[in-house]
Amino acid sequence: MTVSVNADPAELAKFSELAHRWWDPDSEFRPLHQINPLRLDWINQLSPLEGRKVLDVGCGGGILSDSMARKGAEVTGIDLASKALRVARLHALEAETPRVQYREISVEELANECPGSFDTVTCMEMLEHVPDPQSVVAACARLVKPGGWVFFSTINRNAKAFALAIVGAEYLLKMLPQGTHDYAKFIRPSELASACRQAGLDVLHTRGMQYNPVTGRYWLSGDTDVNYLFATRRPTA
Repeated sequence: MTVSVNADPAELAKFSELAHRWWDPDSEFRPLHQINPLRLDWINQLSPLEGRKVLDVGCGGGILSDSMARKGAEVTGIDLASKALRVARLHALEAETPRVQYREISVEELANECPGSFDTVTCMEMLEHVPDPQSVVAACARLVKPGGWVFFSTINRNAKAFALAIVGAEYLLKMLPQGTHDYAKFIRPSELASACRQAGLDVLHTRGMQYNPVTGRYWLSGDTDVNYLFATRRPTA
């Protein structure tokens, strides 16, 4: 029997080709390094990481996974990009990062294997790269314990997001490789909120992430027109 995997082979190949540059802060992954302190602090404020069992879905080379482990969490990072996972494991060894492990497994398969196993689940900058983001949201909801937190971040779908996230970031400022994003896969906050509700998650907090190309500074705000983050929680009953 053939099992369908919720992944785009072209997307996996794209990130695999760049895997060796994942931990270079001046590479194509520089934006991830720059925004990581913001998303890490936001997650930690709402769901303190110390002593928690955490799952990082679509972890790539492990930038967020590594930082959450250093905050005291027991972290499992999962991805389907083999080369990126090898880079993540190598970095964890070289940096002697405690309490982090990486697995090549889909979030749907893991949800079948160990539902309700994690205090916190993160899925950042990943939903816009899969064929069925709603399936990912549902699997994340199944994996978190009752009362646990699930965090998402993705990109809005509108003219401003197209202008800034694709034309600006990929073609004008060259912050990202051309073709990194597909506008058709961007997700409106209302669509993500609907997917969360259908999965049984309560959307409690929403933040936007903004960037000033002159100063090179990122910050969180109430403007969700382009990049945005959701903090959701699975009810206890």
